[in-house]
Amino acid sequence: MKIDKVMLGLVLMNLFIAFLGIGLVIPVLPTLMNELGITGTTIGYLTATFAIAQLIVSPFAGKAADKYGRKMMIVIGLFIFGSSEFLFGIGKEIEMLFISRILGGISAAFIMPAVTAFIADITDLDTRPKALGYMSAAISTGFIIGPGIGGFLAEFGTRMPFFFAGALGTIAAILSIILLSEPNRKEEHNEQVSDSKNGFKRMIAPRYFLAFLLIFIASFGLAAFESFFSLFVDHKFQFKPSDIAIVITGGAIFGAISQVILFDRLTRVWGEIKLIRYCLLLSALLVFLMTVVHSYFSILLVTFIVFVGFDLFRPAVTSYLSTIAGNEQGFVGGMNSMFTSLANISGPILGGILFDINVDYPYYFATVILALGIVITMFWKKPAWTRGTVLPAQK
Repeated sequence: MKIDKVMLGLVLMNLFIAFLGIGLVIPVLPTLMNELGITGTTIGYLTATFAIAQLIVSPFAGKAADKYGRKMMIVIGLFIFGSSEFLFGIGKEIEMLFISRILGGISAAFIMPAVTAFIADITDLDTRPKALGYMSAAISTGFIIGPGIGGFLAEFGTRMPFFFAGALGTIAAILSIILLSEPNRKEEHNEQVSDSKNGFKRMIAPRYFLAFLLIFIASFGLAAFESFFSLFVDHKFQFKPSDIAIVITGGAIFGAISQVILFDRLTRVWGEIKLIRYCLLLSALLVFLMTVVHSYFSILLVTFIVFVGFDLFRPAVTSYLSTIAGNEQGFVGGMNSMFTSLANISGPILGGILFDINVDYPYYFATVILALGIVITMFWKKPAWTRGTVLPAQK
């Protein structure tokens, strides 16, 4: 089956725009925080609110995409996304900002399952991995380019990136109404039937549980690092939005390139578990180093390399889980998403509370959590029947 390249391109454009909009606002958060007198704790709760709303709404949005159609959910999600960015742009009260973040989480919950289902409908088992790879690339590219554009737009006003993101979301929704066609549904039978009673037992099974725990630990560390990076360098080094944009964009690009070049080679040399251990070690060391570096160049260097650790960890743990999952790929994917979401909720909340005590404390705490992950990998062994099995790199 050939991929409908036009429809795929349109739906990927929507994803790119949504994640571009999310990335746009990162460099201006410190300036906005100073303007409104917002504390680090409040920023933590704002970040967590997005993840909570997405976690709660996602299951219902997925069912709605099946019932009402992929196109409808994508269009509604994009309009909600645009509205949330406009609200954040005009918001002068904290209540307005929280409403904006709730709407942002809802929009992500509407868009992601619908786009994934849309891609499943226009591909078959042979062409789907390639299409999902394009989907990952669209998300990553949006994140990479977003902060750079946001830093540039911030030169024209603190709120400009939010208005620009809102306009992008609204334009994407209108284009989707005009150009996007509802795909023909495809029913693919899966032998794996989820059972809520057995789900918990499978989750704590030895072959899965340590991997899920490490996903939480690494995601927690990354959430604590990313959520407060812009505030950290603003408070400690007086970085401007353009400086923050350069560091984050450069780090994301460096991490993505390293993933492409290094992941497959390192997995074949060390295997997934050792690679995960070394990634956690590298990440813990560099997150701690962020609290002691002082020069602009050293901040750039540490940030660029820390992204390598996180960007190699994620495909390594996904590769491991895919190897051992057998016919439980859906269950494993769902658990991966759940533990990541829980980390994206708890990491910013705890980080925000610690940030208000001392700007270095979130990074100290993230270092301790990542070090705990290193200890866990010492007791982690691949099931005997899978040893020697190494999957090609996955993004």
